[in-house]
Amino acid sequence: MSSVEAGLPAPPNRRLAPYVAAAVAVVVVALLAVLATRSPASDRETESPLLGRAAPALAGKTLNGGSFDIDNQRGKFVLVNFFASWCQPCIIEHPELKKLTDMHKEANDLTLVSVAFQDDEASIRRFFQTNGGDWPVLAGTQGSAVLEFGVFKLPETYLISPSGQVIYKFVGGIHAGEVESVIAQAREKAR
Repeated sequence: MSSVEAGLPAPPNRRLAPYVAAAVAVVVVALLAVLATRSPASDRETESPLLGRAAPALAGKTLNGGSFDIDNQRGKFVLVNFFASWCQPCIIEHPELKKLTDMHKEANDLTLVSVAFQDDEASIRRFFQTNGGDWPVLAGTQGSAVLEFGVFKLPETYLISPSGQVIYKFVGGIHAGEVESVIAQAREKAR
């Protein structure tokens, strides 16, 4: 005979069970609503107040002792890549960046510039010696560039049009084919 049949009150855990089940159901419904309304993981473009606007100023001394100024790159696409040598997704994307520079070397229609974030020059030099890459790398006092571009998480990459407008923001490691697709769309739109 159960305690209810015997006229005794139900044990405390039996009275609590419907409330716990209701709370769990509410949490599950809320989670499903969030998952159903968020952007898919395959959507790699992120909103940015810079989209459609002139690219922020970006100039400085490069790792190899030269200089870089984004304003001198008008007439070609510019890919501004924020990275760090300690960033695992940055390490994974690096071969794709090399592939992109190779694809555009002959046409000379794309400039890649990497901007080191919270990294020291010795580590950055080792990174490029180990992984290759012969494009301009800005290191050192680039904190203002991080703020101007609104970098949130590494790696982040901005595609600048030949006219100097920010046309795309990639979050996470890029793929050469993905960048090529965005460039092709921008060229088609410009016609």
